[in-house]
Amino acid sequence: MKVEQIQRAMSVGIVGGLGAIGSADLYAKMTKVAAKAAPHERIKVLFGQQAFDDIDMAGAENAETNARKLYVFDMLREFEERKSSAVLLPCFISHTFLDEVQAEIGIPVIDMVAAIRRHLVQRLPKLQKIGVLTSSYVRKKGLFEKYFGEDDVQLLYPAAAIQHACLMRAVYGTTGIKNGYLDGESIDLLYRACRDLLDQGAQVIVPGMTEISTVAEVLRARGIPIVDTNQIYAESALSFKAEQIGRSFKIGVVGGVGPAATVDFIEKVIRNTPAARDQDHIKLVVEHNPKIPDRTDNLIGDGADPTVAIYAACKRLENDNADMIAIPCNTAHAFVERIQAYLSIPIVNMLGETVSYIEKHHGDKTSIGLLATSGTIASRVYHHNIERSKFRMVVPDAEHQAVVMDVIYGAQGVKAGFVNDAVRARLKRAIAYLVANGADVIVLGCTELPLLIAQDDKFDVGGKQVPVLDPTEILARKCVALANPVARKAA
Repeated sequence: MKVEQIQRAMSVGIVGGLGAIGSADLYAKMTKVAAKAAPHERIKVLFGQQAFDDIDMAGAENAETNARKLYVFDMLREFEERKSSAVLLPCFISHTFLDEVQAEIGIPVIDMVAAIRRHLVQRLPKLQKIGVLTSSYVRKKGLFEKYFGEDDVQLLYPAAAIQHACLMRAVYGTTGIKNGYLDGESIDLLYRACRDLLDQGAQVIVPGMTEISTVAEVLRARGIPIVDTNQIYAESALSFKAEQIGRSFKIGVVGGVGPAATVDFIEKVIRNTPAARDQDHIKLVVEHNPKIPDRTDNLIGDGADPTVAIYAACKRLENDNADMIAIPCNTAHAFVERIQAYLSIPIVNMLGETVSYIEKHHGDKTSIGLLATSGTIASRVYHHNIERSKFRMVVPDAEHQAVVMDVIYGAQGVKAGFVNDAVRARLKRAIAYLVANGADVIVLGCTELPLLIAQDDKFDVGGKQVPVLDPTEILARKCVALANPVARKAA
């Protein structure tokens, strides 16, 4: 394998604690593999383990794996926090539930069985029969069948009596490898298991327990054609590329600005997602912080600056492996340019998407009427997006802007929980003003306003039909399009 394939400054974590001897063996071999890399592209090897009280016969056919799953998850999270590039998980039992933990972790786990398969295909392309020495649990779960099932090879396992009396005993027995006995009876028992496989016609023997790789050389000396799967796994890190691992797309949401608007946005993401079952929906992580200082108070008065609070929320989403960030608050977008350069993931600009939506679906219109907080209007954040288009902006006069602010912030406004007909009627007064002053499309530029009036391409304003647009709806659709392959194709 070419050393040039290694990513610069790559660090590989090794999960220990699931079998001290096997993981220590992998660590030693990984360290030697890393030393072969070019000086400017060395792999940093990290090792981590916590106290893990494993059951006596972890590989038994009906063994309980719940504690192991949670331990693996915690260890992967630890390596994720240490900014490891990838992780080696030297435990075949854990690979039976690898998909479960990988789906919840941002850091890629290098697949051990996939690495073994690639090695055998490359080195022994004419292989027809593979003998597998693995635990009764892994055997029952069909782990190797998952990877070799479509290949033109036959997987062979020891006879039932040999599996229990020789293989399992050689690893888990009182004088087994797990207890530090790397010679004597444990080797004799493994040799008998290997002979059983060879008698069945196996051309090569593959250890499916990391402990067996520690004595592979001893077995080879006795004429057994066995590969060292720990060595294969270590070498696979050299050619590993992070993009080989797929994971579910995750939308990060800065919530609490305001709380009801956050719930409204999430509902719209769910409603716009093409899904036939729960698992078809998009992963969301919400940093719900209603304590973020009021954006309008800062923009038009001397209120506290919300920049740091918004940035902190975005960083938490970034650290939680979100792929992008949505902020269902129009006014908060006045602060987006201040923080985007300091984030590694994009904030989907709701205002820009709204203008793009108008250009695509209402390109025949000429004037956009904006209903928004005084802070949004004063910041001209919508104006900046519209100025790049052909449209002109229409905003309420002082009297009607006061109505809009009362609808949003008033004692009987939306933020106070009032979404009744009386509040809705006041909002319609402001819409009528904009239409009377030339607006031929209305933007509900505060995420509280769509709680009163839904998006409607033919909203009646004094007998005239005018499109009323909901930026929250537009943002939700855009997020779904970015996150969901089916929706992305249709978008």
